[in-house]
Amino acid sequence: MEADPPRSRLQMTSHCDDLTAELRFWCETMGLQLLEIHPADDPRTAVVEGHGLRLRLRQGPGPAGPELELLSDDTRWDAWREAGLTSPGGTRVRILPLQPAVEVPQAAQSTVLTRAQGLAHWQIGRAGMRYRDLLPQRHGGAFIASHIRIVDGGPVPDYVHHHAIRFQLIFCRKGWVRVVYEGQGEPFVMEPGDCVLQPPHIRHRVLESSAGAEVVEIASPASHLTQTDPGMSLPGAARLPADHRFGGQRFVRHRGDEGAWQAWRVPGFAAQDAGIAEATGGLAGVRVLRPVQGASGSPRQWHDTELCMYYVLQGSLDVRLDGDRSRLVEDDCLTLAAGQAYEFVQPSSDLRLLEVTLPAVFEVRTDA
Repeated sequence: MEADPPRSRLQMTSHCDDLTAELRFWCETMGLQLLEIHPADDPRTAVVEGHGLRLRLRQGPGPAGPELELLSDDTRWDAWREAGLTSPGGTRVRILPLQPAVEVPQAAQSTVLTRAQGLAHWQIGRAGMRYRDLLPQRHGGAFIASHIRIVDGGPVPDYVHHHAIRFQLIFCRKGWVRVVYEGQGEPFVMEPGDCVLQPPHIRHRVLESSAGAEVVEIASPASHLTQTDPGMSLPGAARLPADHRFGGQRFVRHRGDEGAWQAWRVPGFAAQDAGIAEATGGLAGVRVLRPVQGASGSPRQWHDTELCMYYVLQGSLDVRLDGDRSRLVEDDCLTLAAGQAYEFVQPSSDLRLLEVTLPAVFEVRTDA
């Protein structure tokens, strides 16, 4: 067998107790460059490179001896992919795909209400941003939903990167964020009510923000790979056609102050559609809801969906679940399990409610 088959890369794995401190040593002291990190809200794994070495850092206990990873799509390594190899000196070699496929765990759904007040917990994630977990159980690992805050205004310590994901939405909640995307022209500013669909592996970067800027991010799967691209400078010279697809999806930039309001799927509310259903081939739908003048709520409804999430952007409303009634206020988030019956009651006149569903279109049953 050839020592170095085509399209292969050898890297070493090192285990550590504190990934943040380990990254600081390898990047700041030793001069290596960050290539990958995940998950974004609580990083546990990172890949750095420099001086001819590629090193995967894993937070947590690991094997006592040295460990190497051979990343390759060459079929000649297939016989060793499951068991791996061990050298006479005790070095373990694991055979991994060069570009891992996106694997979405089977959803384990539950109805979850996360409150903005009281026990809300923020933790430091990628690029120093604060993350509030909106879906702690992650639907069994199928989804992650985060309320993200950038505390200090000005330049953001971000870098050109991309994600191995199935679906990813960024919705601007407060303040403004200046971003740039591969093939989409010059950088632009996202303001409250704006959102973008980030297709798989589109290169992008957050450039700067207002102090206290906030976004809501929803992605699938929950644990997904973030890879840097040090060789790419954004914006690039070439602007891609509007219908260009990344991983089968089209980039979407939706401006919240420009969308038309139309009837929602059940009476009582109007919806502003972000155009993400078409861009994802029906995979996902994103809408902002508001009550119809004079309506007191919606009929009781239920449906079988992979994800159905509501985030209160403004105002308040009551929701009835299995006879229980709860008041939802600004920044509360409700995720419904498939088949869960629910009813919206007494929405405030200024209510704005973000709705994200997978799939975009589904059968709805009501008592109306």
